[in-house]
Amino acid sequence: MPAPRFPRVALFDLDGTLLDSAPDMVATANRMLAARGLPPVDAAMLRQHVSRGARAMVGAVFPGLDEAGRDALVPEFLQVYREELGRHSVLFDGIARMLEALEADGARWGIITNKAEYLARDVVAGLAWEQRCAVLVGGDTYAEKKPHPLPLLEAAKQLGVEPGDCVYVGDDERDVVAARAAGMRSIAVTWGYRLDGDDPETWQADAMATQPHALLEPAAWPATNPIPLDA
Repeated sequence: MPAPRFPRVALFDLDGTLLDSAPDMVATANRMLAARGLPPVDAAMLRQHVSRGARAMVGAVFPGLDEAGRDALVPEFLQVYREELGRHSVLFDGIARMLEALEADGARWGIITNKAEYLARDVVAGLAWEQRCAVLVGGDTYAEKKPHPLPLLEAAKQLGVEPGDCVYVGDDERDVVAARAAGMRSIAVTWGYRLDGDDPETWQADAMATQPHALLEPAAWPATNPIPLDA
């Protein structure tokens, strides 16, 4: 029997899946708070909101603001965040080895994130992944973002593969929903950022992983036989 192989294409969420970017977000929030004479943010609280985007984080840092007030602070948050980008974040333990194992097996991998594309490209450049990451899709690259399947479908198209040839890996229910709608298999990872009460067991992913080291084994990845949309 031939040895099991990894999927030919592995696609990943970024924040909370490949990268522990919460420290950059905390530094950003604390700069904004300090500028207003306010005490630092509760880092553990903010980590829960990292996968929810800039508006959610601004809302968590400044809970007394109404929607208009939160929206008004988003540009400042993004500007400060870009200055802090990569200064404090690190890959989750085991991610580097997992990507190397995929590459050694001849698989390609890419990133589909809801982070703005220009910020995602800054992250990829800072990690020296420009030549390794086969496709990069940001939250503003197309007209829709996750949980809509469009970014996943377009990534597969860029790579010249069918969606059923891909496995999408993420730490948020939106990742699993998008994968299912795109006709891709999915892996829900539990080391990322979740709000209290979020239960990955209910997301109906094709597989789950509790640590990156688990994904070093090809058997941990779901089979990528073509599957129908909304299967």
